[in-house]
Amino acid sequence: MSNVISAVSTANGVGGVAIIRLSGDNVLSIAEKMFKPLGKVKVQNFEPYKMYVGEIDGGTFTDFGMAVYFKGPKSYTGEDMIEFHCHGGIAITQGLLKRTFYLGSEPATRGEFTKRAFVNGKLSLDSCEGLIDMINSESVAEVKAGYNLYREKLNKKVIELQDKLTYTLAEIDANIDYPEEDLELSTTIEVKSVLNYVLKEIDSLMVNYSSGEKIKNGVKVVLVGKPNTGKSSILNSVLNYDKAIVSSIPGTTRDVVEGSIEINGVKFNLYDTAGIREANDDIEKLGIERSEKLLKSADIVLLVYDITFRVDDEDKKLLSQIEGKPIIKVYNKADLDLSKKCDAGIIISAKTGENIETLKNEIFNLAFSKGIDYNAELITEERHFNALKKAKEKLND
Repeated sequence: MSNVISAVSTANGVGGVAIIRLSGDNVLSIAEKMFKPLGKVKVQNFEPYKMYVGEIDGGTFTDFGMAVYFKGPKSYTGEDMIEFHCHGGIAITQGLLKRTFYLGSEPATRGEFTKRAFVNGKLSLDSCEGLIDMINSESVAEVKAGYNLYREKLNKKVIELQDKLTYTLAEIDANIDYPEEDLELSTTIEVKSVLNYVLKEIDSLMVNYSSGEKIKNGVKVVLVGKPNTGKSSILNSVLNYDKAIVSSIPGTTRDVVEGSIEINGVKFNLYDTAGIREANDDIEKLGIERSEKLLKSADIVLLVYDITFRVDDEDKKLLSQIEGKPIIKVYNKADLDLSKKCDAGIIISAKTGENIETLKNEIFNLAFSKGIDYNAELITEERHFNALKKAKEKLND
């Protein structure tokens, strides 16, 4: 028998409706003491998966709402469940929750409903991971990737590969047990064929990890350049709001300023750094050191030039520092010099917004050169990637 647990399943705060969820063997007995249906059907005779209207007893007050009974194992946790749908006031939800405790339920720990679903075989581990990814998602792409994991798309693919390996092991065992059948040659050929197929599938899954990781964590885009090239203005223009302080005084940005934007459904985290140069004081030096550290972890670097000045040795030195990183050269202040042409890079004006949309598209295309196939089995978890890596090593052995 499982103890009854209860919790408020909706977000904390004031809202139109809140949901209090209970799971365990005796949920109906608690519901009988808390819920008074308006109709003739008693709580103990509730039809599963059907909403009933009535009064919810909070002990010191009464709320008017609904109740629904989920009969195990056809429920989220695999156990009997009850949900009370009450008004979403803080005092109401907390009062009703305390009433469930008084009547014998225990407070659910964080993630305990999902843990019970996993233990009872309702969700796989990767499905649980997909669920929390969806809940924590901050972009459409994260929702899509999390949903595929939640719906066990990756799990089904892995099971398919496992089945092929299990069948292959059975063939090897048969060959060992019955050598007189002379199966060795055909078995060897088939084993190699299956191993090559599984290895190829694992490789295709691992290749997707780069895109999956960026989708889950966001793409890190770092703006670098000499002081007063307009990095802060570009950040504000791309974000479409004033995040960074803009000034004509060189060295205004003393620390890293960050902001986020969604491009084609994917979250991009932009970082405006202090202009990299010889520092004039200790505070500016710290800002430049942080900028240099951030550069090492960048997915994409926007190397910003002032189009009205010639590229000098300082610019070339900065370019050498970010060698090996995906780079987009951005020539800013086109509104001051419309005659300037650049062979490689994007000419923009942060002031007028000229080519800002082009810059956004270029950032996305550089991050996902082959696009994003949401129908593929995207690997977003490092645990999955490491497991595939180990499996590949074993198969190669």
